[in-house]
Amino acid sequence: MRTLTRLLTLALVLAVTGLVVPDSSRASTQVALVKIEHAEAVALDRDTVWILGVGSDARPGEDMTRTRGDALQLIGLDTATGAATTIGIPRDSYVAIPGVGSDRINAALYYGGPQLLGEAVGDLVGIEPDYVFVTRFPFFEYMIDDIGGIQVDNPRFFSDSDLKPLGFEQGPIRLNGYGAMAFSRIRKSLPAGDFDRSANQQIVLGGIQARIAERVSERGFIASGVLSVLEHMDITGVGPAELFRLGQAIARVKPRLITGCVVQGGIATINGASVVLPYTDQAQRYGDDARDDAVIDSC
Repeated sequence: MRTLTRLLTLALVLAVTGLVVPDSSRASTQVALVKIEHAEAVALDRDTVWILGVGSDARPGEDMTRTRGDALQLIGLDTATGAATTIGIPRDSYVAIPGVGSDRINAALYYGGPQLLGEAVGDLVGIEPDYVFVTRFPFFEYMIDDIGGIQVDNPRFFSDSDLKPLGFEQGPIRLNGYGAMAFSRIRKSLPAGDFDRSANQQIVLGGIQARIAERVSERGFIASGVLSVLEHMDITGVGPAELFRLGQAIARVKPRLITGCVVQGGIATINGASVVLPYTDQAQRYGDDARDDAVIDSC
């Protein structure tokens, strides 16, 4: 999560100062920050700010904000205390999508873009994100390789015949960009399937943060990473002043006050497809805890 914090803080602050690469207007969009419309304005100086991080399953040539989301992590930032939390939402959660009907929650991005996905997440957890941050997986791989790979502590051995036939060993392991992507996306061979996949995504985020912390003092390291993000970034509905305030809010996060959970549920087969039937009471309880002070006490 702190990786997303660092990237957003630096990218947003640099964006308002006009520090972009010369060919940014011609670069393909790999990262998008979209403001979600609410009935009331977001007051960044006193409210908890919610950012939904989405890994898009878009193929080359597809609009990554209008396809199915593959990884969903709702991140809350308390601008007063510096507390933060991550609520992992299994992508196969079968929910009611406003104006569409029941489907997997990740399909909301396809049906109505970030706005509809934000509404569907809000209905499930009780918290609608203020912003949606979307990235393509190939760019995610590139960023991991660019920082020299990461190390994570894998709680169990698991493999996948397509993505990782030889599997990931239990214990401390090193991941390159492709490995981090596979580690984040495999679910069928995991004991708890979609739930373990969401937890693995949080493990990868922690590994990225640790790697950046190792290299943050290197001359030009952060600047080059931020420029790479800005080159491929599209910002929608957010003005310069709001970008700067959002960057400040993210910068206030205190690592010791970060918590996280994954929404649990039962497994079912609907229309021939395996889905997650989320425990909505639990999801709402996570939302209630996090809404109070951006800290989840009961995972």
